[in-house]
Amino acid sequence: MIPIRIDSAWKGTSDCRSCGIRDMVLFADLNEQDFSEMHTPIDDLSFGAGDVMYAEGQSAQGLFTLRKGTVKLIRTTVDGRERIVRVLRPGDVIGLEALVTSRYDSEAVAMVDVSVCRIPLSVINHLSANSPRLHLRLMQKWQQALKDADDWLAELNFGSARQRVARLALKMREPEEPRFTAFFARDDMGSMLDLKLETVSREISGLVRDGALKACDKQGRRYEILNEKMLMN
Repeated sequence: MIPIRIDSAWKGTSDCRSCGIRDMVLFADLNEQDFSEMHTPIDDLSFGAGDVMYAEGQSAQGLFTLRKGTVKLIRTTVDGRERIVRVLRPGDVIGLEALVTSRYDSEAVAMVDVSVCRIPLSVINHLSANSPRLHLRLMQKWQQALKDADDWLAELNFGSARQRVARLALKMREPEEPRFTAFFARDDMGSMLDLKLETVSREISGLVRDGALKACDKQGRRYEILNEKMLMN
């Protein structure tokens, strides 16, 4: 995959104070004085499905907060295979590792059309040093990212094929309507669960046939959870 080119200038198009998901992202606890400390603007960016936000090992320009859509993080194994290590959803912070290494340790790819805020590392470093509120929020986000990574590994890479697909269905529930879950391309699901595409499709069909899930669209992306206990077994 070839990364798309992004204008390196910070245009300052974001309005963090009126952000619709502000309570979910880094700046939830900042006050007016904290905002006045932002001397480098923050950009709103959009990526289309399949666009590469940044490449594995690339020098970092900043962090991203995800406002809309889903993003997959991909790492290349020693034998050249690509594995999806996490899927990020609105409210998640992308590229936290850049605060330590100044490089991204995964490739970030938009799974659907996404909207993000790109925050320069200089802004994060300055505010982290001068705002205890942001420093605490950064630590909370970091801890949550580590927990999520552990959960993905523990829950989605062990057990039978049916168990892996069922756990993914539970993990990808819609926050606003948890009785619905959102799947994505079957090959992406296979990469994440370490299963063949055909196996993923067969197990989803089995869960529908057995009454655990009900398809809500022709694309096979949105399902209603009819039997949560069956998915948890």
